[in-house]
Amino acid sequence: MQGASPIDSADIPSLEGKVSPEEWKVRVELAAAYRLVHHFGWDDLIFTHLSARVPGPEHHFLLNPYNLMFDEVTASSLVKVDVHGNAVDETPFMTNPAGFTIHSALHMNREDAQAVMHLHTPHGQAVSAHKDGLLPLTQTAMLVRDDLAFHDYEGVAVDHDERERLVAHLGTKSMMLLRNHGTLATGASVAECFIRLYYLERACQAQVLALSAGPDALNHPPQGAPEITAQQGSAGLPIVAKMLAWPALMRLAYRLDPDFAT
Repeated sequence: MQGASPIDSADIPSLEGKVSPEEWKVRVELAAAYRLVHHFGWDDLIFTHLSARVPGPEHHFLLNPYNLMFDEVTASSLVKVDVHGNAVDETPFMTNPAGFTIHSALHMNREDAQAVMHLHTPHGQAVSAHKDGLLPLTQTAMLVRDDLAFHDYEGVAVDHDERERLVAHLGTKSMMLLRNHGTLATGASVAECFIRLYYLERACQAQVLALSAGPDALNHPPQGAPEITAQQGSAGLPIVAKMLAWPALMRLAYRLDPDFAT
């Protein structure tokens, strides 16, 4: 049986020059984030979502096409939707209703949530199902743990009423464990959001590995160390994202496949 033909980025009409330079920049960075999620093995077939707000007063934001794998997403294939989930421009693609529910809630209610990223990795799901959540076992966890909120599982997120509870539970935090579901991060840019997500995912992975040795084998940090590390993370992660890690990650994305930027 012959399989479906792969998506060819050349078949997707380019939006470069047809949208504002500011929107195009966000599209390229968000498409790079999709490719990097695939590169790190964090994707879940065509599911989970990374979104970014389009510059402007309309609160439009970009979501992935529902039928593309993350390593097929390009800047031009991203779908621009309004606050009701409707495509703003003509597009051959569709979006995932659950992705709209989660991401629209935060884009509509947190002005600083310019980007929102949500994953279903095994390690993230495992820690989201742990009754104590993320533990201060590693430096990586301590850097982000104080900026982490929790939201109880309510089923697949297709009920728009859940948006109010998502916003309330996130509060002023930048990251969230969606209980029994996965991880979520926000940021003032795609760069900042991705770096937070990276640290959260690495912390979850390290926790699962550490707990596999049993509770008696754990070495807990000394008193006061988690609080100091949390302050360092709050001050340092945005700087690391903007000036150091994200530029390097963009170079990696171009090396992997420059077609994401078409």
